[in-house]
Amino acid sequence: MSAATQEEGAFQALFNSFAMIIASEIGDKTFLIAAILAMRHPRFVVFCGAFGSLVVMSILSAEMGHILPTLIPKKWTQAAAAALFLVFGGKMLMEGRAMKAGNDKIQEEMKEAEEEIEGDDAVTENGPGAIPLEDLEAGTAGTADTAPATPKTSSSRSALEGARNFCSFFLGPVFVQAFVLTFLGEWGDRSQIATIALGAAHNVYFVTAGTIFGHSCCTALAVIGGRYVSTKISVKHVTLGGSFLFLLFGFIYMYEAFGRERSTDLEMTMSG
Repeated sequence: MSAATQEEGAFQALFNSFAMIIASEIGDKTFLIAAILAMRHPRFVVFCGAFGSLVVMSILSAEMGHILPTLIPKKWTQAAAAALFLVFGGKMLMEGRAMKAGNDKIQEEMKEAEEEIEGDDAVTENGPGAIPLEDLEAGTAGTADTAPATPKTSSSRSALEGARNFCSFFLGPVFVQAFVLTFLGEWGDRSQIATIALGAAHNVYFVTAGTIFGHSCCTALAVIGGRYVSTKISVKHVTLGGSFLFLLFGFIYMYEAFGRERSTDLEMTMSG
């Protein structure tokens, strides 16, 4: 492979991963979680927690994609990446066309993000499996709705809570909250699966760098003025733009998986 081809592949990996993150993360739930937390706590701490979580997620996802070509031929990993982008692009296109011109969708996402933060605050304050004070006063503790957890579940929750408290002691509760909520919100999300697909199709280091750079821009925008931005952007237009980008990636990877091989074979046949 020539140096020019390698440079072109590196640029494509960086651009595709960066553009994918920008198209799928602005206005997303994790974006709004960072924006809401930044209004309640120091912005720098929220940025470090959310961005740190996304860095870990980017590395894990890209590495998962990097492992796939060792198990499956590269041609088929590129075909799988193409299929994923085409499916996501088609789904986003249908979602975008069904949306109204207003910001109803982002208001709904904002409400869900606020509920998740409030729920996390309640768990942190009361502890996992804690019985509400009202139930104790009413004498209903231990009923079907507030039945105590099994020993196995209780020990698992206690271990998780202990790990969280340990990290909170050294890193601070705001950092840990931003990290945990962002990680849980991003796990299984469209951008994570797309990062896995890109990691299978390109150099894992460039994909990781592109996704981290994209996440850094989105997270910085969220903590600086996410709430204001979310009221001004059109989710319909962002979704339609993202669908176009995902569909474009799908056709590009489909060509790389099948079309480029056929054209190479044809050239070799003609030269022979």
